[in-house]
Amino acid sequence: MDNRGFISPYTPNTDADRRRMLDAIGVDSASELFTDIPADLLDPKLDIPSPLSELELRRVIEGMARSNAIPGDYACFLGGGSYRHHIPAVVRQIASRSEFMTAYTPYQPEVSQGTLQAHYEFQTLVCQLTGMEISNSGMYDGATSMAEAALMAARVTGKQRVVVLESVSPYYLEVLKTFCDAPGLEIETVPDGVSEMAKDSACLIVQQPNFFGRIIDLKKLSDLAHSAGALLVVACDLMSLAMFKCPGDYDSDIVVAEGQPMGVAPTFGGPYVGIFACKQKYSRQMPGRIVGRTVDSDGREGFVLTLQTREQHIRRERATSNICTSVGLIALITTVYMASLGKRGLQHVAESCYHKAHYAASMVADIPGYFLETDAPFFREFVLECPMPPKAINEKLLQYRIIGGLDVSEHVSNGMLFCFTEVNSKEEIDLLVSALAEIGGAA
Repeated sequence: MDNRGFISPYTPNTDADRRRMLDAIGVDSASELFTDIPADLLDPKLDIPSPLSELELRRVIEGMARSNAIPGDYACFLGGGSYRHHIPAVVRQIASRSEFMTAYTPYQPEVSQGTLQAHYEFQTLVCQLTGMEISNSGMYDGATSMAEAALMAARVTGKQRVVVLESVSPYYLEVLKTFCDAPGLEIETVPDGVSEMAKDSACLIVQQPNFFGRIIDLKKLSDLAHSAGALLVVACDLMSLAMFKCPGDYDSDIVVAEGQPMGVAPTFGGPYVGIFACKQKYSRQMPGRIVGRTVDSDGREGFVLTLQTREQHIRRERATSNICTSVGLIALITTVYMASLGKRGLQHVAESCYHKAHYAASMVADIPGYFLETDAPFFREFVLECPMPPKAINEKLLQYRIIGGLDVSEHVSNGMLFCFTEVNSKEEIDLLVSALAEIGGAA
């Protein structure tokens, strides 16, 4: 029933059912539920244009799309959690096949072997890349993976304090706060140089490289967390793992990440796929689903859902998560991307990101008025202190057909986070440097 009393044909409630519900909440009609909405907003007239043919509509939409400044048409140096990489044609070709594109739920193994195997291969590659013992078949995104890791750490340790380094992504932190609110977990944000932790801490959450692109000392932080009886949760950049030591080498307990850099276009923020891996001994507290490989009664290899610790499958009080899907199609995309590039290909991409970022840093550091925020090692991204607010600089950069960096002035005075990947050519980087010099000289 809507605010005007119309009854939906898709709702099976009878008149008697509706009457009992209204009586229970103490109102005479459904329209009383909407009395707080001003009358002119309750049922406004919609200014909808006349119908268009498919051809006409396509022209209108394409015209609207051309008003956007998009990477490719513009040189782009925007990162901060979503990254632009070259995606080989084979990735989309395979992921777009109808048997993958239309498949959804893998609950019937006898008819879902392809889907289940794809999930299993995804888990295998995640474990190889992170150095962990077990992975689930995907989460919503990197931010919710990190939040789920905090809840899991609380279940494993029986403690209620979640300690987070201040250099963790502020966007991830907001999601973490949302997840920790209902169960009453306390979040404590500490500086990167933290030297001690409270014994009632469930976990220490760190980001490697951190939100500002800097490489942190995971060995020191791992020792700190474990000495306090807490788990170490590492939110990592998957691409960096093709070049640097993996979190598993530092005795990490839970590793989470955003899978987007591995074959998924930025696409205005999603859909993405979250990575979640941990030590084998914590597997029964892992959220989501885990696909396993086995043999049937005839000795033939097969794939099955081994663990399903979510509310849809088990009693609510025993569930570890309410995640409703593994984002399987996006997980497949990342799987095809990793498999098609291989170990050497991923290493080449990671090294390209590293060297191009350092080339850019060496150039902008010589521009009067601009300063590198730190001399610590960094990967792919760095913060530049600018002579004027980043918003003003980004507006001017558009005149050079450049999408600038992310404004991080809340953390660094006039700070801008610049990102570089293998798709940024030397010519683009040199154009950025000259543009920043001209903009800074006019400040």
